[in-house]
Amino acid sequence: MTDEQAIGRVIDAMYAMVSGPKGPRDWSKQREVFHDEARQMRTGLDAGGKPWIKIMGLADYSSDTKDFFAQNDFFEVEIGRRIRVFGNIADAWSLYEARTAPDDTNPERRGINAIQFYRGEDGRWRIMSMIWDNERPGLKLPALD
Repeated sequence: MTDEQAIGRVIDAMYAMVSGPKGPRDWSKQREVFHDEARQMRTGLDAGGKPWIKIMGLADYSSDTKDFFAQNDFFEVEIGRRIRVFGNIADAWSLYEARTAPDDTNPERRGINAIQFYRGEDGRWRIMSMIWDNERPGLKLPALD
């Protein structure tokens, strides 16, 4: 398996972990996908147009999303991917659509997960950090090269 294929499997597992019908998520695979020290960062703009960021560790993220997942069908579907690898580091831009069903033709939002990876001593790729932002007026998803 190439590095790109291995990293692609990590990305697929990350999307599978957060996607599903309303109800609790199974976080048991979280440490297979994410490094123990990983950070997940949600970004956006407040009502006045000022940028904000929320930085979360693994437990913070599962706690932060618990109520949302309990009350909402949520499927994050990847619609494009670009991976670059250099030695034991890699990055990916993963374009996604958030939907209430996997086959929804009208997503509730679209955005980019910018993901950084590290290949550890065991040879496995894991997510070190992930930062994301969503489309909004004046900000549209780019084409990937």
